Amino acid sequence: MASDSTNPKRTDSQPDSGRYAYEGLERVIHEKARLGIMTSLISHPEGLLFTDLKQLCSLTDGNLNRHLHVLQEAGLVETSKHAKPARPQTKCRVTAEGRRRFLDYVAALEKVIADVATPRVPHAAPAGNLKGLSPA
Repeated sequence: MASDSTNPKRTDSQPDSGRYAYEGLERVIHEKARLGIMTSLISHPEGLLFTDLKQLCSLTDGNLNRHLHVLQEAGLVETSKHAKPARPQTKCRVTAEGRRRFLDYVAALEKVIADVATPRVPHAAPAGNLKGLSPA
């Protein structure tokens, strides 16, 4: 494929190609409610009861159920039902795979933060191209 100087797309031969693609940001985790669920479960490795998780994440029963289903389908969390005298309770836990993928996700977020905290300096133009300009 020939290079076109008017094409703004970068090629793999350029040093910053894909620099801000952040491949580690998984969509399944990145959604706000699921990010809250995963953070809550990572912070409580023994797991959380459905009602406690619902309260921590400020979600309704239906919303939490739906997001837990998506996370379960992705292999990130597991749920188990426990019979208690009053009524059954559901316990939610992050899986080993979920923990690994969430930590990879956090590492990608840390790259985003580092990129924001350290602005890139554009390549300086050669002095000969600045004729007629004086420093401010």
